Amino acid sequence: MRSLSPDEAELWARVTASIRPLSREPIETPPVDPPSQPQPAPASPATNALAKKPAIAPKPRPGTTLDGTWDRRLRSGSVQPDRVLDLHGMTLDVAWSAIDRALEQAIGSGARVVLLITGHHRPGTAPVQRGKIRAAVHDWLAASRHAPMIAAVRGAHPRHGGGGSLYLVLRRR
Repeated sequence: MRSLSPDEAELWARVTASIRPLSREPIETPPVDPPSQPQPAPASPATNALAKKPAIAPKPRPGTTLDGTWDRRLRSGSVQPDRVLDLHGMTLDVAWSAIDRALEQAIGSGARVVLLITGHHRPGTAPVQRGKIRAAVHDWLAASRHAPMIAAVRGAHPRHGGGGSLYLVLRRR
């Protein structure tokens, strides 16, 4: 097994720093040893400025962009959705188009919360036959042209459909 190059070690350190553990136990990471390869001769300051790579800021992931007040309001069901989109009875293509149109209209009107009704997963039936829209909706939202305007996706309160619905919290314009 070969050792990592300095660039690979730096990239790996950035990747591991961006990982959120599943448990709340602190994870001890071993320190990264500097490579034992000979270092190149120092270059001129102009060359160093060109060689340095800009730091890439990680994109906010859904779940890390809302404050605690928003999450409490969503969990308690006290938020009233500005728009509701029911995907029952739609095919995958029609549902994708409906989500795109609904997000465009909601963003255009300044809505903050869209209730997306996808339907509950039905136990005992093959997921291939049922729940295709529910299985695809998170990927659709991440790939949507409106993804930068979605602050968070949360499960809905039981009064708004519970496990069969999602809240889409949109960013302010």
